[in-house]
Parts: sequence; C-alpha cells; structure tokens
Amino acid sequence: MCIFYLFSSSHAIISLIPVSAVRNKGKVTQGQFPVTWNATVVEGGTVNLTCRVDQNDNTSLQWSNPAQQTLYFDDKKALRDNRIELIRASWHELSISVSDVSLSDEGLYTCSLFTMPVKTSKAYLTVLGVPEKPHISGFTSPVMEGEIIQLTCKTSGSKPAADIRWFKGDQEITGIQKLQEKDSNGKTFTVISYLDIRGDRKDDGAIVRCRVDHESLNSTPHIAMQLLEIHYTPSVKIIPSISLPQEGQRLLLTCESKGKPLPEPVLWTKDGGELPDPERMVVNGRELTITFLNKTDNGTYRCEATNSIGKNSAEYTLIINDPNAYPGPAAPDHALIGGIVAVVVFVTLCSIILLGRYLARHKGTYLTNEAKGAEDAPDADTAIINAEGSQVNAEEKKEYFI
Repeated sequence: MCIFYLFSSSHAIISLIPVSAVRNKGKVTQGQFPVTWNATVVEGGTVNLTCRVDQNDNTSLQWSNPAQQTLYFDDKKALRDNRIELIRASWHELSISVSDVSLSDEGLYTCSLFTMPVKTSKAYLTVLGVPEKPHISGFTSPVMEGEIIQLTCKTSGSKPAADIRWFKGDQEITGIQKLQEKDSNGKTFTVISYLDIRGDRKDDGAIVRCRVDHESLNSTPHIAMQLLEIHYTPSVKIIPSISLPQEGQRLLLTCESKGKPLPEPVLWTKDGGELPDPERMVVNGRELTITFLNKTDNGTYRCEATNSIGKNSAEYTLIINDPNAYPGPAAPDHALIGGIVAVVVFVTLCSIILLGRYLARHKGTYLTNEAKGAEDAPDADTAIINAEGSQVNAEEKKEYFI
C-alpha cells in the first residue's frame, strides 16, 4: 500500500489518501464497519478514544478532531500536540488518549476506515467544567436576635450548571432562591444562591453550610461553612436548694442567667429594696445564701441580670413553713383514718333515720286497724277482737312485728 502525506505549514494536518482504496474502488468487504464510543471527561483529566473494526483486510484507520484535523493515521501521529498519545494501533483497533483536556476539546471526533467508499463512526467527547469552591458572604458578626441575616453562596466555572444546597447543622433548608448565568467564556456557569434567616438565640454557635454538588466532583461535594454568632438579652431563672423551707434551715438561691455577651454580676433585692440582713443573707456571685431562716425572711426575692443588649429578671417568693404543722410522715395516715371514720358515722346515721321512718309507718298501720274495729264495739276488748277478725278476712291487711 502506498500513502501520500500532505502537510500544512501551521498545524501539521495530514490528508491521507489510501492507494488501495482507489485501486479497489467499488469492492467493499462485508463487515468492515468502524465502531466508536462516546466519552465524558472532567476538565484537566485524561480520556481514551477507541475505534474498532471486526473485519479488516489491512485497511487503514484514522482519528480526526472536531475541527477535522487528523490526529493519528494508523500508528503515525499527525498533529503536533503533546497531549495526544497512541495507545494501540492494529488492523482491528486504533486507540488514542488525550490528556489535560480543556473545554475547547469538547466536540465530535471521527474515526475513518479507508475502504471505498470511506466508512466513518462518530464519538462525542463531553468535557465537564469543575465548579470552583464556594464562598459564603453577607454575614457581619455579631447579629442581634430578631435581625434578618442574608447569606450569599457563589460558585463559578461549572459545566453544566452546579447545584447549591443549604444546611443548618444536619438539617437541610429548603425553598432557597437560586440564580445561574453563563461565564464570559460562554461555556461554563456561575451559580448564586441566597439564604434569609432570622437571628435566634438557639442558633448562636450553629454552623450554616453551603454545599455544591456536581457530576464532576465524584460524589465529593464542595462545602463552605459559616459560624453564626447571635447576641441576645439574658434569660434568668432562680433555683432554690429546698422546696419547703422551714424556720432554722439554711436556704441557697441560685440565679441562672444566660445571655450573649455574658451577663454582668447579678443584682439581688428583696421586696423591691436592698437585702435587709447582710449578716444572714450572703451574696456570692450568682448565689444568695440565707444562713438561718426565720419568718421575717418571708417575701419576694428578685434576681436581675444585665448585658450590653438589655436586662431581664426572675422572682422567687419565700414562705417559711411552721414545722409543727407537719407532725411527721404519719400525719397523712391520720387524716385518711379520720376521713374513713367520718364516712362510717354518716352512713350509720342515715341507716338509723331510714329504719325509724320504716317502723313509724308500720305502727301507724296497726293503729288504723285497731280504730276500724272500735267503730261498732261497745268496749275496748270487743274492738280489738273485731279488728283482729277483720285482719284475718282481708289478705291485703297484714301486721309485721320487728
């Protein structure tokens, strides 16, 4: 086989005309069809382009780029590009590699089998643009509780356009605004996402993450993080050391105050004024200790905490209990027994009243029958006998003795 090489002065483009194809014009061997595969590569990576022929009678194979420049003709390199290398060249296969792939390398590559006529197969090379690492802007520390925080996350250079998602802790934030626009090169995209959240004390110290997902990142997304710092007024709570204070006991009141910035030392007062007895009422930081309780200590104690944002307070009402009012653990049992006795007495009285009414009713019936027998009797004995006789003859008239 004789081959003519025609070189251009600028790009070393080779036009290859197989002589055997001219001589055997019209004689096409069955099964001589080149087969290629589409490929996808990340910008800066390396891709292999393979062309295979199952049946080949020593006919040449050639790879061309989207600009129709010949890259390889059989095992002969045609384009002076150090990124392009030969992997395998035979009558059945021509495979080449392209390293350090750029976005401009994307397009349709052609494998040609120089039969008569020439047969070709196309392979499309897709180049993915890798998104830049994102950056979060818009946060000015600190933020006051209740203020709106607008965060912006931006990434450029993705192809196709990347996806941006927001997370606070492990919880994804949905309903986010997104904007995408093409970069100046006309191939890649810049994606911008906006997040609006209201400053809340429970979010102080929380981490907000902007996550960029893209097929070029191999399931390892780019992440940018922002630590939230929220300033808020103090929250105050008083915790007593005992629940039922009694005379003679020692009482400790602890004032828990939380805020950012950290509240200043707390202020203790009683009934709106200063503590009356500094010798027995000792203040140590956030703690108030009353060493020996008596009834004069009854009243409302107030703890007030202040920081640069504002102030807040909590109150505790002290009522000292009389220890004699609580004889001991058996007192609840005596109360229960007293209640049971009262119920029994009430039931007994009710039973006596009902029984008395029942007896009174039957006694009246007996007297009525005696009066009926006395109507026609000359004396009392005859009246009783007549009444007894009438009771024997009447089934509905009965006498009960209890």
